Amino acid sequence: MIKIIGAKGNIKDIDVFLKKIEDFANKNNLVIQSFNADMIYGKDHIISAVEHATRAIERKTNTTNSLEKEILLYAAGERQLKLAIPKMGIKEGDGNIALVLVNNSNNYIPEKINTDLLKLLNLKKDDYVLIGTKDTLEKFGITYDEIRTVTKEKYGHIILERVALVDIIK
Repeated sequence: MIKIIGAKGNIKDIDVFLKKIEDFANKNNLVIQSFNADMIYGKDHIISAVEHATRAIERKTNTTNSLEKEILLYAAGERQLKLAIPKMGIKEGDGNIALVLVNNSNNYIPEKINTDLLKLLNLKKDDYVLIGTKDTLEKFGITYDEIRTVTKEKYGHIILERVALVDIIK
């Protein structure tokens, strides 16, 4: 089961923030990855990254030692964490945050889990931050020429192609 949460908030200390996520994930038997939501182009972007990362681990073609990191690589469309983290990672200060929760046992993730996580991290739920724009594509490194080759309705497909390309560039 995959749950995706868009949120807004202030991150004072990234290490403390990530430790809270790690502890919460362990306590609830979940895999949780956080992203700078300004780099996310819709929920399909994250779902595709999770599916590709899971498949890579199942096939033993993963390049990292955890599902969380593998998800980050795919979401960023990058092969190396040193490129993926600055591109997709959360930043200190006020910002838009995307969280993906993955339950390996395919069980339903109760809404209370979302609420408890947001409360723990002092974030306000706002799924609007997950909606991608042309600006998102440009920040992602997609060129003007690439963007103009498709209609606005197909912008998300460009991101999904970048996610899928990670399998090839590995």
